[in-house]
Amino acid sequence: MTDDAAVETRTDTDADGGTGTGGRPDTRPTKIMYVAEATAHGGRDGYISSQDGQIDLKVAMPPAMGGDGDGTNPEQLFAAGYSSCFHNALVLVGRRAGFDLTGSTVAAKVGIGPNRQRGYGLAVALSVSLPIIDQAVAAKLVDAAHQVCPYSNATRDNIDVTIVLG
Repeated sequence: MTDDAAVETRTDTDADGGTGTGGRPDTRPTKIMYVAEATAHGGRDGYISSQDGQIDLKVAMPPAMGGDGDGTNPEQLFAAGYSSCFHNALVLVGRRAGFDLTGSTVAAKVGIGPNRQRGYGLAVALSVSLPIIDQAVAAKLVDAAHQVCPYSNATRDNIDVTIVLG
């Protein structure tokens, strides 16, 4: 990736005809429209900053993982990013289908814990509220948003993502 945000990311296809690994749909971008830049200093007990100065945060291990909790953590940031992105995808598919999703919300919980490979893994639970939409229609919109959202596409088949419509 270069500094030119409009650069094409690839022009070739995979050996499976461009469907992605394992025959799954290829959800990689064909064109990069924006590049976010952030730098971590000190890992989970330090600080993070974005290149544009919009983020300048202290990070700390949460108490549940042995830290003092005196700062944000990557899981909170991931939850904020995923919920915001999914909500935007939901509004987009709702608008395309002719629905006004005013008053809708998406909340995310991101869990972290050890995995079987002696590393760590994540699990996500999204809670979607569409108070003025019929439940059957809401479920279809949520399913469509899950196909559109870049976070959903990045995590699909990599981590458990549960979506609860409430």
